[in-house]
Amino acid sequence: MLDLDRLKRIKLSNRPLGQLMMGNLVLFFDYHLPRATNIVIEGKERLPRGGGVFLAMNHTDRYNYWPFQYGMYRAGLPFTATWVKGKYYESRAMGAFMDSMNNIPTPSRGYVITTEFRKVAGRPPKEEEYRLLRDLVDGKRAPTEPLPAGVSPELASVVGQDVSEFLQRFNQLFDQMIHEVVELNRRAIEDLHLNVLVFPQGTRSKRLSQGHDGLAQMAQYLGAKIVPVGCSGSDKLYPANSPFSKGGRVVYRVGEPLAVDGPELERFRVPRDVLPLTDEANRKYGDRYRAITRVVMDRINELVDPEYQYSASREPEGAQGVDRFV
Repeated sequence: MLDLDRLKRIKLSNRPLGQLMMGNLVLFFDYHLPRATNIVIEGKERLPRGGGVFLAMNHTDRYNYWPFQYGMYRAGLPFTATWVKGKYYESRAMGAFMDSMNNIPTPSRGYVITTEFRKVAGRPPKEEEYRLLRDLVDGKRAPTEPLPAGVSPELASVVGQDVSEFLQRFNQLFDQMIHEVVELNRRAIEDLHLNVLVFPQGTRSKRLSQGHDGLAQMAQYLGAKIVPVGCSGSDKLYPANSPFSKGGRVVYRVGEPLAVDGPELERFRVPRDVLPLTDEANRKYGDRYRAITRVVMDRINELVDPEYQYSASREPEGAQGVDRFV
């Protein structure tokens, strides 16, 4: 389970052993035998040789970053650190694999709600339990408002006698975890000169959906460029959960980098001392982060084939509710 102590134990590398082994011992053979996988990276020259940027990609399937990472590795470009969900650290074995692959877990408020509930109740929250806790954390339900009659004993135990104290404990824990995530990203970008790969959609979906603001917030804080990348065809290589490619062609189109003070984003600039993913950041600058996110997602939309572009609703096709965290 990903908690504060587990976050503090994560170490990044500029030559991650897991990526080297995966590239040389697994993907090299998988992409050449028995059914060839043709990896095309258009606009490769826009990827900096010195690293230090965020790569924003659509997330069509479980493994669509592997061909991209492999293509960059074969081209001699810097290694990556990839944002992943906290739920992939549920087992020690999977957590160790994620560490070896240089991944950065990004615990959302929803994930922390779910894990803290599990610690007390021994099970994930039901949808109605999660929604009540989420409304409390998001300020949509006043802490002075009594809990509804008939709530489960487990939920009552999680909240305790004083809702305000529960919120104080939760916010303190979440802020501490976010500080660790911010430091991991700073180290990746500034110290190790890695490229940090992010899926702004937050969940897998063949059609592009609206993005979340975490990438915009982190890039503004670190002053790092965002390079949009459109992926088309990976879902046909990986149509199910198998990590082995069925062969075929995948195209990655790399767009022009978006600088925090560049012509597309400068009017949305957020002061650099605003810590990302905090209540203050969302409260004071939420409109700016959302505007930056729209620019990034629109750029990705221009880089993918029509079948992967925005759906009519711009809603994701993947897991929803508590299923996103367990």
